Amino acid sequence: MHRFYISPEHCNPDALVLTGSEAHHARDVLRMKRGEKLVLFNGRGREITAEIIDLSGDEIRLRKLHEADAPPLRCRIVLGQAIPKGKNMELIVQKAVEIGAAEIAPIISDRTVVQVDSESAAQKEAKWQQIAIEAAKQCGQNWLPRVHVPKKLPEFFDAAISLQSVQTSNSDVATTFDLQLIGSLQPEAQHLKKILADYSSEHRYRPRNVLMLIGPEGDFTPAELALARRHGCRPITLGPIILRVETAAIYCLSILSYELLV
Repeated sequence: MHRFYISPEHCNPDALVLTGSEAHHARDVLRMKRGEKLVLFNGRGREITAEIIDLSGDEIRLRKLHEADAPPLRCRIVLGQAIPKGKNMELIVQKAVEIGAAEIAPIISDRTVVQVDSESAAQKEAKWQQIAIEAAKQCGQNWLPRVHVPKKLPEFFDAAISLQSVQTSNSDVATTFDLQLIGSLQPEAQHLKKILADYSSEHRYRPRNVLMLIGPEGDFTPAELALARRHGCRPITLGPIILRVETAAIYCLSILSYELLV
């Protein structure tokens, strides 16, 4: 069955409707008819099988048939990706969703070629978030990764620090990353396999919150790498072959998914 995204605030099982681009896709592109069944997901783990009962207006009204909740993935993997040239960021966002990233943070690095100001940053965020939605629809992922607004590396770390505590009913609870990694061409960089093995050996459990930073064409600058290391990022090598940016992202996420999500 075809899958459609409905935001959590509009996901009312007792009054289900498709609006906007999702309604257009169902009615005008797929030519769906009254009585056909489809699947809705709200990006927070909920999936609803529904039947079309009315397509006469701007909205498509639906009747719930079945509802289920998918558990979140075992590890929250955040991809901090320096924005590459061309449309490669679109590919990276798509594949990050398919592989299981929980969040995607575009980074404006010193070697980023793409010009990003405040206006274009918001536009790119919206575009990449829509690509994430389409990827989640296609691959059956019911937990929609959030794509953040592009930030420079110092701003990214400042934002991460400001979010390290969340208010609960009892006290402030730290929500720092268990493990922070950065792809590096430096000779002292370690293999990811060893870092994960050392972490499991030391803590007796696998990390549950991981940050993976990937640089742009030409890698992060020495100053950016030093900044990341000051914030606890451990340099990892991606092997003897120099990888393209999009390949590096897919490579690292694939290893982390295999080791931490299964």
